[in-house]
Amino acid sequence: MKKVLSVFLTVSLGAMLAAGCSSNDNSGGSGNTDTNTASGSGGSAKVKLTALITKHPLTQELAKMKWLQDAEERAGVDIQWQEVTADWDQKKGAMLAGGDIPDLIIGPNAITDADYAQFPGLFQDMTELIDKDAPNVQAMFTEKPETKVIASQTDGKIFGLPKYQRYWPATATRQFINQKWLDNLGLKMPTNWDELFDVLKAFKDKDANGDGNAADEIPMDFSPVGTGGFGFFQPTVLLGSEGITLSDGSGQGYFVEGGKVKNFLTDERYKKLVEFLNKCYAAGLINSEVFTQDYTKFQSVARGTGDKAKVGFTWGWEVTDRFGNTLAPQYTSMAPLKESADSTVQTSWDYDYNTLNYGANMVTMSAQTENKDAAMKFINELYDPKVSMQVLFGSLGTNIGDNGDGSFKVLPPMDAAMDPGTWKWTSTWADNGPMYIADSLNLTLGTDMQSVGKQTEPLMAAINGIDKSSSVLPSMFMKYSKDDNNAMSLVNTNLMNLAMAKFSQWIIKGGVDKEWDSFVDNAGKVGLQQNLEIMQKYYDEYKTKMK
Repeated sequence: MKKVLSVFLTVSLGAMLAAGCSSNDNSGGSGNTDTNTASGSGGSAKVKLTALITKHPLTQELAKMKWLQDAEERAGVDIQWQEVTADWDQKKGAMLAGGDIPDLIIGPNAITDADYAQFPGLFQDMTELIDKDAPNVQAMFTEKPETKVIASQTDGKIFGLPKYQRYWPATATRQFINQKWLDNLGLKMPTNWDELFDVLKAFKDKDANGDGNAADEIPMDFSPVGTGGFGFFQPTVLLGSEGITLSDGSGQGYFVEGGKVKNFLTDERYKKLVEFLNKCYAAGLINSEVFTQDYTKFQSVARGTGDKAKVGFTWGWEVTDRFGNTLAPQYTSMAPLKESADSTVQTSWDYDYNTLNYGANMVTMSAQTENKDAAMKFINELYDPKVSMQVLFGSLGTNIGDNGDGSFKVLPPMDAAMDPGTWKWTSTWADNGPMYIADSLNLTLGTDMQSVGKQTEPLMAAINGIDKSSSVLPSMFMKYSKDDNNAMSLVNTNLMNLAMAKFSQWIIKGGVDKEWDSFVDNAGKVGLQQNLEIMQKYYDEYKTKMK
């Protein structure tokens, strides 16, 4: 849960969607949100539906996904898809304000609990439809009761369905450094911020990649920071050096410490981190395009040219996913850094198990959908464990092998030069799709998932030291009332408008020390303390319920 609804836009839905999403009409129809039928194979009539998916920029067109075509066929539907890869918050603002939404909206928290509260009557309560037409969803609720907790609002209604994908580790973000560069320059592995600065400075000044050009190295890089909050693979994980445990990325700054809900955006430890990053940026140690590049550029830069690396220190999911097959052997994963050599603070790290293995509001249905039974039958197909593994890893035959004995295996990329992570995200919905990977499913994972555990080992001492009962914010399991959701949503929108612009400004130009007191004061004026009090109440109720 990283993003919130922006100020409503006044432009039309059509103009917004045309600006940043593609439309894939599998039926060749007009795209009306009615129940017109199209002639399917053998002359059988299919129900026409519309759907929108927020997908990864790498992901291919949905029309090329065989598993998806098969799922539509079995459900007897023909779906016209809108495929959104950027600026979803802005597009969503216009769409919800206009009240004209597609039959289905798919994507991780694409429609949030706050949206359900703010736009009552726009979304379908799926409770009865699940009982009637979705045995796979029912099985997930029975076998993993926590998924029903995630799905249910405070009044028991179900507007969005979750996911469970089982295999993922305790954190999304690993910290990588180019070991070859360290060796080339005779440098030791840094253990704190000061040592990291010195290493990055050497990377910049001493031709770390050995190509004769001392100006083509990028000492530090991190993933794009959006206007709606922070995300994975960003330097906020360094807050763990100061004892702050991020939970699921803590995109809007919220975290728990000793059972108390806080926000790091007004914490002096965040100020210290910003000052360090500004010091690095001023010394030319951070990618000069770090605040303008998109995720695709972030990934491609780290893959260098041939066997020549460009990036020295960064964060990512898995080493081949981050650097590609050719450069991956140059890099090693690192333990969390101390803030200073004499710091006695117990280091922490980002704890993401819940958000990696579960997901909220992965699929939502419009209340105006005319053939709700057909829409739910399609949703039910997505939650079949055999289909779900294809949602996650790609189609049988190309991405997954059937061993013929009830077991399956994730196949290596068809292009030997492509890493498994990119192959997955290119081929299918991957982590962005609704799914239920049952614990009983016998599936051998690919090499990237087998290696990600080893790359997490340097972080495990810090992760194992986290007090899960008092230092992890269980955001996904905390359901707020309509009034509280609305109040928090407004505050968070204003808070992000204030904070995210300052984050980039302070790193590039400095000034955090001079502006800090007024910034903290303004955060209070937009209602941050009110949000903390609301969240504390629900956090305490959750803790009581779990005893």
